[in-house]
Amino acid sequence: MPAPLGERVAVVTGGTGALGQAVTMRLLADGAIVAVPYAVEAERDRLSQRVATADRPRLALEPVDVTDLPAMTAFAEGVVAARGKIDILVAGVGGFAGGSLLETDRETWNRMLELNLTSVFSGAKAVVPHMVRARYGRVVVVASRAVVPPAGGFIAYTVAKAGVIALTQALAQETREHGITVNAVLPSTMDTPANRAAMANSDRKGWVPVEAVADAIALLAREASAHITGTLLAI
Repeated sequence: MPAPLGERVAVVTGGTGALGQAVTMRLLADGAIVAVPYAVEAERDRLSQRVATADRPRLALEPVDVTDLPAMTAFAEGVVAARGKIDILVAGVGGFAGGSLLETDRETWNRMLELNLTSVFSGAKAVVPHMVRARYGRVVVVASRAVVPPAGGFIAYTVAKAGVIALTQALAQETREHGITVNAVLPSTMDTPANRAAMANSDRKGWVPVEAVADAIALLAREASAHITGTLLAI
């Protein structure tokens, strides 16, 4: 049976993080070629150690600031030069900070917008033109179930992730005629080492395994998902 993503080329931003590694591993298992712009060398090393020797030729890792549009544009152009195309973009960079409006300073506000929203803009701006030319593409964005409806107590994060949802739905309309789908997955609290450390006394029964989120992303990345666009998939 052929691999569902055989010969497809994917860019996964945030692909060395806790969720990103699960996504990268799943896309590789499905036969894709995966290019990952990374920021943290220790995360890059952990991902490299997980990848089977046979799969390593299909994984490219490059240090890139995903929020830097010229850097992301150059990265995407390099992927196309090496592999001929980009079929899939998974926009998975993000970060969390708590705090109400009265507790949130400008630095935190800017950081949440940069990590969660600008990173999606830069990734899409760099990659989607290549998809438009090819008249094919799958864009999957990681948003958050916690901001639907918008919640208080972590206002910078809420606004940034709500912006991600709006960007997803607007971009789905802009790209519909080009054979490109744009969807978002909205996980609730994910079972990651960082969340376990931050919420050590929480009941983790309802937490979402990162592999379950990766499964949903892989499904939306397939050619067979051509008629699913502008969708918010709660996980």
